[in-house]
Amino acid sequence: MGKLSAGKIEKKAKAAAGKAAAVRVSGRVVSKGRTYRLSMRLKGSGGVGEVSAKGGSTFQLLRVKRDLYLKAGTGFWARQEGGKQPARSDIAAARKLKDKYVKVPHQDPAYAQLSGFTDMRSLLDGLLAMEGKRAKGKRAEVAGVRTIRVTAGGGSGGTIDVSLDGAPYPLRLQRAGGAGTVRLSDWNDDFALHAPRRDETVDYGKQISPEQHGG
Repeated sequence: MGKLSAGKIEKKAKAAAGKAAAVRVSGRVVSKGRTYRLSMRLKGSGGVGEVSAKGGSTFQLLRVKRDLYLKAGTGFWARQEGGKQPARSDIAAARKLKDKYVKVPHQDPAYAQLSGFTDMRSLLDGLLAMEGKRAKGKRAEVAGVRTIRVTAGGGSGGTIDVSLDGAPYPLRLQRAGGAGTVRLSDWNDDFALHAPRRDETVDYGKQISPEQHGG
């Protein structure tokens, strides 16, 4: 791997990622002008994990096939009810939703945005995209695994650290334009995905506003 050109290393890394059955994604990403911190486990049939929006709340996402569920604390739902300064009645209503899963309707505008965090293929495609002329960078280690770096645009177009041990999985990404740094781990480690029990779910009954997810 280390002797290949930068372009071939990147191609092998993308091919390995494309064939993988599961992955853990953790780190910071910028999406539509908002900054999110992710800790997600993903596979073809869905994903589960936690998302923290800068200036906003932390919430959990669970997608099983097409069904997407959101779980959040009182603060998240209070902002949904009453904006940035919710009234006492808003907080009281939000407490009923605390630590419950809310199923996000497919037609809700929030579905497209939030389900993107749980879609392994589309998320990896976006994270692995780089801009500019490729070059080989330094060798290093990520979590004890030897890596070779590929840079794009001298680094400003993104960098990718690829494993030199075993399959050439991408292990660390620095996205173009300072749009976040992400670690990719637990490649092919399967995990269970189950829809929440009926007594764990509740109907929000209103449209979930993406505008309330971040600051």
